Order: sequence, then structure tokens, then C-alpha cells
Amino acid sequence: MTRSVVVTGANSGIGLATTLLLAKSGFDVIGTVRSTAKADVLVGAAEAEQVVVRTVLCDVTDRAATVAAFAEISALTAGGPWAVVNNAGYAQAGAIEDVDDEHVLRQLETNLVAPARVARLVLPAMRARGEGRIVNISSVAGRVSLPVLGWYCASKRGLEAMTDALRMEVAPFGVRVSLVEPGSFGTGIWGEADYPKDPATPEYATAYARGAGGTNAASRFMPDPIWVARTVRLALTSPVPLARYLVGVDAVGGTIAERVLPTFISDRVKAITAGLARLPFQR
Repeated sequence: MTRSVVVTGANSGIGLATTLLLAKSGFDVIGTVRSTAKADVLVGAAEAEQVVVRTVLCDVTDRAATVAAFAEISALTAGGPWAVVNNAGYAQAGAIEDVDDEHVLRQLETNLVAPARVARLVLPAMRARGEGRIVNISSVAGRVSLPVLGWYCASKRGLEAMTDALRMEVAPFGVRVSLVEPGSFGTGIWGEADYPKDPATPEYATAYARGAGGTNAASRFMPDPIWVARTVRLALTSPVPLARYLVGVDAVGGTIAERVLPTFISDRVKAITAGLARLPFQR
């Protein structure tokens, strides 16, 4: 029997690359998207690659909609999917004092609460079968906090802590849980990052402009997200999947630097990079 995999946020970036690669690899893939327009994008991309992908409408931040979507998925997969890739997410930029409660809660709801909600919906069937896989797409930002990205980093660090606990909880039932932690890839997430409109200080405004401009300039040189998709496939196909998969030179290098550099040095480097501090020779 072909194993079924659900990929959330499947219409672009890592989600799209993962959906297409898994379909090419013989999985029965169901991609969740938030609108019919995005479903059309996904179906069009699948047709171009000569693979079949089914779609289900689902806003993972809407509890009722998610329950309904996974009831539909259960029917499509004869009881529930073999695996889920929790990919849906976005980046909330902004200094801590610039991001209001509404935007904080939306960031946490999307990147942290939603993957746990999805896990709750699929685990009963996985437990009954005695097998299953859950792959949560995190980020190197879950290990390395960055200025003016604090809430995004918090959402990913929370996802990592939740995933660690989940991995241990469900292992006795034959369910394997992995984290994939990409660095910067050409997904468009940073170009779409939500920056505050009214910064508390001019320094933050400068940092936001630098962050947005630098990301847009660097995006053409970022690696293809296919490398992340291949890592997800590895986590799904390995007999003994790893707990964590760092993907990308910057992810590996950033994690090592965070461990070995004194905090005051790493803080200074991050602040200069973000445009919140200057080098000694700068005015």
C-alpha cells in the first residue's frame, strides 16, 4: 500500500518542493493550502512535474477548519495519513517592543500551536496502527536567536521544545518524530516577513530597512529548497530517523558559532549584522 503523507502549507517554498519530491518518490501526497487559488498553484505545479497531488483547504490557525480538514483527510486515506509534515509558517519581524499582542499571538499560533494541533488530530490513528511519522519544519532560528526576529525565533524554539517532548511521548507507540532545521533557502519567507509599520525608535526602522533590503538582495544566491525537501524525505524513509536534521552551511555554522563564541561577541556580531550597532570605524 502506498504510504500517505500530508504536507501543510504546500503551495510554495519548502512545502511545494517537499510535496512534489515526495510525490515523485512514490508517496500519496495531500497538500493543505489556505485557498482555492493556492490549490490551483499546487495542482498546476504537480501537473508540470507529471505527478498527482491531492489538495485539501485548511487554515491551520483556525481550529474548526483544521478539524474539518483532517476529517476529510482521514476519509481520503482510509483512517488517517501515515505521516504529516508540519511546514506551514511565516516570519514575524520586529523588535520585541514593536510587535503587539495580536501579532505575537498570530506568530505563535501559526508556528507553534498549529503543529501541535495537527499532531493531536493524526496521532490516534498512528497509535492504532503502531506506526507513523511526524516531521516538523523548524529553523536554525530555533537554536540561534536574532535581534528584530525575536518572536519568530521564540516560535521556532518553542516548536523545538514541543517536538522534543512529543518525540519521547509517542515513541513507545511506533511513531517517529523529527525536526528539520533549515538555514536560509530561496523560499520567499523573508521577503514576505511582516515588519511593524510604526517602529518605536529610528534605530529599529533602520534595522528593518536593512533586513528587508539585505534579504531581497541575497535571495537570488540562496540555495534551492529542494535540499530541505530531500532531508524531509530522508526523515520519512530512514528506518531510524534522526531527532534533528540541520540543513545548510549557515545553519551548521551558526549553530557551531553559537556554542563556541562568548555571548558578548555573538551578541555584538548579531547586532552589527542587524544594523543595531556599528563597527568601531563606522560613524
